[in-house]
Amino acid sequence: MAALGWLTPRRRSATARSVLAGEASAEAARKTSQELEELAPAPAPGKAAEEPEFPVAGDHKAAAFFDLDNTVMQGAAIFHFGRGLYKRKFFQRRELAKFAWQQTWFRVAGVEDPDHMQDVRESALSIVKGHRVAELMSIGEEIYDEYMAERIWPGTRALAQAHLDAGQKVWLVTAAPVETATIIARRLGLTGALGTVAESVDGVYTGKLVGEPLHGPAKAEAVRALAAAEGLDLSRCAAYSDSHNDIPMLSLVGHPYAINPDTKLRKHARERDWRLRDYRTGRKAAKVGIPAAAGVGAVAGGTAAAIAIHRRRR
Repeated sequence: MAALGWLTPRRRSATARSVLAGEASAEAARKTSQELEELAPAPAPGKAAEEPEFPVAGDHKAAAFFDLDNTVMQGAAIFHFGRGLYKRKFFQRRELAKFAWQQTWFRVAGVEDPDHMQDVRESALSIVKGHRVAELMSIGEEIYDEYMAERIWPGTRALAQAHLDAGQKVWLVTAAPVETATIIARRLGLTGALGTVAESVDGVYTGKLVGEPLHGPAKAEAVRALAAAEGLDLSRCAAYSDSHNDIPMLSLVGHPYAINPDTKLRKHARERDWRLRDYRTGRKAAKVGIPAAAGVGAVAGGTAAAIAIHRRRR
C-alpha cells in the first residue's frame, strides 16, 4: 500500500478501505477464475454490428477489464438480483420499493451522498445476512436466466470475445457482489470477475463487507492488484466502462474505452481522445440506467424527488 501519511485521517481511512476492497476482490477473482477455466464458454447471446479494432493477438501481457452495469448489461445487476430475491420472498414489498428508490436516486441525481451510499450498502447486506453462500450462488444462476441473459449488449459482448479470441483474459469489474459477477462471467465465457466481497464465516454471510463496495477508486485498486498478481502490463491492457466514476480504472490502462458513456465520461473521453462506443439507440438510450422493474409510477416519483433534493443541495 502506498504511503498515506500526507492525507487527512478521513481520506486515509477511505483510501485504505478502497485498497482493502480491491485486494480482496482480486484474491477472490483469481480463485474463481481457476474454476471458470475448466468450463467451456457459453454461446454469445448475439452478434455485434461492427468489428472491434482491438486487440492485438498473442499479447499475453495484455488483458481486458469490463465494467458490468450499462456497459456489458443493460441496467444494474444488483437490481435484477434483488428482483429475483423478492420473487423468492427473501424480503417484503416495502423493502423492494426502498431498493427501487435507492437505485433511482443513484442513477438520476448523479451524486454519491455518503449517508445514502451507506444506506444502500446496509440494505443489501441485511438481505443476505444469515444465508449460505452456496444458496445465493444457486439462486443467482436462476436469476441470470430470468432477468439478465436478455440484457447483455451484443456489441460489448463482441468486444470481450475479441480479447478472448486473441488469447487474452477478460475480467468483469463491478460493484455487484463477486458471486453474482462470477456467474455472469462464467455464462459469458469470460475469465472471471472482480466484485464487492461480502464477508462469510463457514459459508454463511455475516452482513459485513471486506473493505468497501468495489466502486470508483476501489475498482482501480482491484485491477492494479490483479494485474500485479497475473504479471500483466497495464499499458497494454484495455478497460471499458459507461461511467465517469470509473475514470480511475480507465486511466490505469493503455487502451481505455467509453461504452454507452454518461455525459461526464463522454466529455472526458473526447478530451483525451479515448475510443467511444454507444450501443444505445433512440428511446433505449434515454432510458438506460433506470431500473425497469421499479414501475413507471415509482420511477417518475423517484425521479422528481431526486431532482428536487439535488437542486436543494446545489
